Amino acid sequence: MRTRQLVAVCLSVTLAAAQQSQAPVVSYNPGTIGWLTGPYRQPSVSLPDFTNAPRLRGLIRAGNIYLSLSDAIALAIENNLDIELDRYAFPLASSELKRTKGGGLLRGINYTVAQPPAGTGGPSSPLITNTATASTPGVSIASNALELAALGEPQSNLSVLGSLPLSAGPAIPTYDPTVNAQYNWLHESVPQANSFLTGTPLLFGTIQSGDASLTQGFGTGTQASLSFNNASQTYNAIRNLYNPYITSNLALTITQPLLRGFGPAVNRRFIRIAKNEGKITSLLFRQQLIETVYGVVRLYTDLVSLDEDVRVKRDTLRFANKLLEDTQSEVTEGTLAPVELTRARAEVSAAEQDMINSQGVRDEQEAILKNVLTKRGNEDPEVRAAHIIPTDPLSVPETESAGPIDQLLEQAYRERPDLAQAGVQITNSELSLKGSMNNLRPEVDLVGIAENNALAGDPFPQAGTPDPSFIGGYGAALDQLATRKNPTYGIGLNVTLPLRNRVAQADAARDAVQLRQSQVRERQLRNQVQLEVEDALIAMRRSRASYQAALRTRELQQQSLEIEQLKFTEGASTSFFVIQYESYLAQARSAVVVAAGAYVKARAALERATGTILDRYGIDPADAMAGRP
Repeated sequence: MRTRQLVAVCLSVTLAAAQQSQAPVVSYNPGTIGWLTGPYRQPSVSLPDFTNAPRLRGLIRAGNIYLSLSDAIALAIENNLDIELDRYAFPLASSELKRTKGGGLLRGINYTVAQPPAGTGGPSSPLITNTATASTPGVSIASNALELAALGEPQSNLSVLGSLPLSAGPAIPTYDPTVNAQYNWLHESVPQANSFLTGTPLLFGTIQSGDASLTQGFGTGTQASLSFNNASQTYNAIRNLYNPYITSNLALTITQPLLRGFGPAVNRRFIRIAKNEGKITSLLFRQQLIETVYGVVRLYTDLVSLDEDVRVKRDTLRFANKLLEDTQSEVTEGTLAPVELTRARAEVSAAEQDMINSQGVRDEQEAILKNVLTKRGNEDPEVRAAHIIPTDPLSVPETESAGPIDQLLEQAYRERPDLAQAGVQITNSELSLKGSMNNLRPEVDLVGIAENNALAGDPFPQAGTPDPSFIGGYGAALDQLATRKNPTYGIGLNVTLPLRNRVAQADAARDAVQLRQSQVRERQLRNQVQLEVEDALIAMRRSRASYQAALRTRELQQQSLEIEQLKFTEGASTSFFVIQYESYLAQARSAVVVAAGAYVKARAALERATGTILDRYGIDPADAMAGRP
């Protein structure tokens, strides 16, 4: 029931998007005579706007972008190109429905959802996270972001049908009425092997013909054709009773399938599938929003962590320089051996190396986040020159707010749009399978025809005495058609029996197998949801415990360093041990930063896994579709 509500909500996104001028639209210009010229005019599709939203300029002050998490999410909704790309999926789905309503086949929609890059603060981050019990200080030598696989956008194909198309099934009637008209003029000269029929050895004459027809198909499978044929003929044949003469014909032919291709369930299945594709498009857009918002939260959190790490490295370098100055004084006074000065200088060099690496990783993360939050990346000189200053600190709440696992799983089953769209895909597979099964039936068509015929012309006395009722012009011919003076009726049965029917059987079997495969994939997706929820919950608990342990470790390492500094000033210790304890404290401070960031990201991962992250940040998919955060 909740899945249906989610589908209904997402369908409202489509309707709301159609009313927003900011959303991509397809315009069908009818022209001055819409009913006549409209079907032949080229549709126009709104061009993408690659101008960044004004919000970004408002955040730049003194050459810096002062960015809160809420601002980052708002910028992503306004500027992110993955979201902008998915906005074009709505008019694409609308064109799919328009095509099927005309009797066309489905062309399909894109099920790919893109995720923001991992960033330099992801699993391969070069942040120093060595244990606090290391005997020697560690120095990070960072690879570039490309080698860390931090720049690429992972993509997920949420299609449960796979890449193999379903069979077309029985032919769909053409629902758009079609008018066909033609005019022909012909002059012919035909030698006669036997002049008895024409009365002349060389038959020549002029023929003008004007024909028109109207054909249309209906949801029951019925095909109707109304044809109106006219010909005016003048010959030198002396045997004709009328010369010149006009023949007219008005005929209605109706073909109704009785087995294969019978009924609205089969013939309107593509329309129903296309409508479901509109629902799927809305659900995929919601999923894209979830992935983007989660990615922004993750990238922003990592930027804050990297900012904090730069501060830690800067403080470490400051302490190393202070230690070098103190050691220099002690060596000069002769209270310390010169070797202590070498050790202090080595510590300064190592701290400088860590500082350079940390700042570089932070700058790479900033560039990645800019690319996610803007339409033109660093092409804009003002944006390229500005540094992002995150204004929201990392915070770990005192108490855990996550509920029990059963409650979280139930929430995920209700809220996850990828699960809902998988169910709609299975419904589409079932609709398509009905066509495949119907195609197994023999082709038995009932054909009926009703026709009126007319003849009118000038009498040719040399040929005999003509019937007065056929004397006249085109008006007389039309009168005969209107009064049905010369009717023709007919009914028939066309039967086509494939003796082995292997193609239809193979298609039906394959589509049935693919339906079962889609059900298995839907189950896999459901299991994946369970795993994601459980993993995020475990990660939250683990990162909280790590954060609390890191806080205690940092406090103890601070106390240890202070004790060792006191011993150093009293001459009871050496710079080696001070450097060692300072390294331990730096590692402990970095561990606090990493643990706090891990908790924030784990919480966001849980909100993504349960499908509640949009509600968490107050995002309405209909507003997001229109480019409003």
